[in-house]
Amino acid sequence: MSSASGTVGAGAVDSHAVDIDDGVNNANPFNRRVIEEFRANGGRVGGPFEGASLLLLTTRGAKSGLPRTTPAVYLPDPRPDSGRLVVFASNGGSEKAPGWYHNLLRDPAVVVEVGTERYEARATPVDPREHDELWRRQIERDPNFAEFRDRAPRTIPVIALTRTDQSVASSG
Repeated sequence: MSSASGTVGAGAVDSHAVDIDDGVNNANPFNRRVIEEFRANGGRVGGPFEGASLLLLTTRGAKSGLPRTTPAVYLPDPRPDSGRLVVFASNGGSEKAPGWYHNLLRDPAVVVEVGTERYEARATPVDPREHDELWRRQIERDPNFAEFRDRAPRTIPVIALTRTDQSVASSG
């Protein structure tokens, strides 16, 4: 496991650092391969995520307290100075939200990796007034998300990842 960590910046709920997970704590072998490929290729991956806006999201396990990293497709905020990216807790349209969503509800201090950049962020559900517009934009970018939304027997949470201006050094 990588030893890179940082201190949560101002505005974050929890003052402990989120360690960077090398993917070992992700139980899904497919996700572990994507994490390895992402980090080995400066944020670029092939396969079903080729060309997608992909990030790695590291949360702290709600039960275990261990760092948990997962790949997630993101929607850039149209305001370049906002410092936020948006992710959708779709879990492929499953009836249950993904584990990372439950983790960030417990501790919204997260680490985001985009390309070769790694930084701390605060994860918060978007304002309900933004929810449908963000879904519209994401479906326009990736029509698969319409299927996820239709298949899920729940309202899929939309989460803003807002940078806290704390870069996290890589040990790797």
